[in-house]
Amino acid sequence: MSTLPAPQLPPATGPSRWPKLRGHLPALDGVRGLAVLGVMLFHFVGIMPPSSWGARAIVHLVGFGAYGVELFFVLSGFLITGILCDTRNGPHFFRNFYMRRFLRIFPLYYGVLALVFFVAPQIPLLRGPTLDYLVHRQAWAWLYAVNVYIAKDGDWSFSYLNHFWSLGVEEHFYFFWPAVVFVLARRPRTLILVSLAGALGAMLARLSGSLMGLSWWTTYTFTPFRLDALMLGAFLAVTARQPRGMDWLARALPLVGAAGGGLLILTFVWTRLISRELLELVLPVRAALIEILLACLLVWALLAPRQSTISRFFCSRAMVFLGTYSYGLYVYHHFISYYLASNDIDLQLAPRLGSLWAAVGLQATLGMSASLALAYLSYELFEKRFLRLKRLFGTANEPAPERPAEVRAAGPQVRSGAV
Repeated sequence: MSTLPAPQLPPATGPSRWPKLRGHLPALDGVRGLAVLGVMLFHFVGIMPPSSWGARAIVHLVGFGAYGVELFFVLSGFLITGILCDTRNGPHFFRNFYMRRFLRIFPLYYGVLALVFFVAPQIPLLRGPTLDYLVHRQAWAWLYAVNVYIAKDGDWSFSYLNHFWSLGVEEHFYFFWPAVVFVLARRPRTLILVSLAGALGAMLARLSGSLMGLSWWTTYTFTPFRLDALMLGAFLAVTARQPRGMDWLARALPLVGAAGGGLLILTFVWTRLISRELLELVLPVRAALIEILLACLLVWALLAPRQSTISRFFCSRAMVFLGTYSYGLYVYHHFISYYLASNDIDLQLAPRLGSLWAAVGLQATLGMSASLALAYLSYELFEKRFLRLKRLFGTANEPAPERPAEVRAAGPQVRSGAV
């Protein structure tokens, strides 16, 4: 983590070895795949009761999969800002951007809400206190404000829809960021500084909020505290589009990665071996360092030589496949994982299988497989019908349509604890 090799720099003259930023980048599909895989492992395996040292170690390890949310925020900030910069001078800038976002995000989001709030209450088997609770508070979901409700309530209190908190954060980002890019795109240095200032401001706000006694849920889900990863992605997108910007990122990558990795290790050494008295200070700093390292990971995947191990991994068929259906995987998998966790299915299966490990492995395999099947069918039979309409809102200056990048972690499950 602290010794990332620097991608080989291209010659000062001649064709660039760096990938063209306009168009489809397979490595970024793989980054999505890695993020959604981590999130699913967190939700399906992280629910294991830590009954032994081995179980505690696995729960702790897969707990880091929750940082898939940060990886996808960084990636989303990178992709969205890149699209906005590339289409800044095209006609119908705002109309095209918002319509294309509408066609990508809203059909699945509101389609699922319609099933939860209108169809599910008509099925006797699904009725109960949990569904009634959601129905009575459904306005928060329709308004993309699940994160606001969770921050206000101070708990993961939206059950099957807890994971929609991050969709709210991203939608709020879409409200104001296109206008900022539109105004500042002709002054890229200013836009770079604004991106860095936004990232630093959100990090400091989260640290200040923690020290002031705000609940963990507030600093984790409320939009002003969660803009740093998106802004880091924006910074990378604008920097990469400057003359020799890719060269600068390639040179900075090993230095930033080594510094960030070293400081991150130091935070663990401090809390485990020295003192836990400053935990409220250390945890926000640790989260900020992880976001910086995830930004380094994105750059590394983007700039790695085609035949390198890192490039082959992110461009592999499996990772690209997961990344292609990542939005649906995010939306659907949490319904399954939350049901399994809230009903202790692993504990019910363990006596029959003779092992808790086997029970967790079986439910994780079946749950992830079912999630992938649902995401595949949803994309191929439903979402594609809307995605085809995106061609009506493109310009000659616009890059090829991007793949879904909205996978987000939902936060700790019923028995997983905070990461």
